[in-house]
Amino acid sequence: MPSNEITLVTRHLSLAKCGMKTSLIVTVFLAAVSLAVSSFAQQTTTSPAPGGKISSTGQVPVPANPAMGQPNGQMSAADMQKMMAQMMEMSKLNENHKLLSSLDGNWNYTIKFWMNPNPSAPPQESKGTATRKSIMGGRYVMMDVSGNMQMPGEDGKMKTTQFKGMGMEGYDNVKKKFVASWIDNMGTGIEFSEGTYDPATKSFTYTAEVEAIPGMKTQVREVVKVTDNNHMMLEWYENQGGQEKKTMEINYTKKK
Repeated sequence: MPSNEITLVTRHLSLAKCGMKTSLIVTVFLAAVSLAVSSFAQQTTTSPAPGGKISSTGQVPVPANPAMGQPNGQMSAADMQKMMAQMMEMSKLNENHKLLSSLDGNWNYTIKFWMNPNPSAPPQESKGTATRKSIMGGRYVMMDVSGNMQMPGEDGKMKTTQFKGMGMEGYDNVKKKFVASWIDNMGTGIEFSEGTYDPATKSFTYTAEVEAIPGMKTQVREVVKVTDNNHMMLEWYENQGGQEKKTMEINYTKKK
């Protein structure tokens, strides 16, 4: 989600390594499926073990370390079946994913920054556009942001600078939390955050730690209030010297 500070994270995987990792994951997954299907075919006349049913919370009991106690440390076919069942359950969409997708569309926004140390000074303002789009079958929402901002140049004078940003949001069924990441052309890091949703106030609350300058880590809280299908607002709070201070506000209006 949009921010004026970005956590510095070093990109440590080359494209070749990513390709090798993806290939390995696919290979292991296919092997697991093959073993699970083979096991299921051999056990069609056997009743499931007690506690092996999928619970109402979507959790399937799985040993803490399924390979423990097995010959040569190998995972049993039964344990593999349970893991595959849980993986499939954890990949399902639920109301949390639908909630994020309901905000898809094209938006106009107005942003305010309180960067002046003088509390009575008016905020800096700028405008832009944002497009939200569900991807991966509705499991994630991607947001592209474009706008112009007044930023100080090398000579110290304010000048108009093009701003580009991209966010990714989702709901992690394993963590049972909303998760998000953000990148933009004002830095080289990736901001990661986790959050919750309060249906009573129709608000998402995310928390993160950003490090715009080496050694200067800042705790951040983001609150996204969904007024209705056509309006929402983001408030950005920073912990400065032990006190939380609002430093940014973004008001979104959906295009018609």
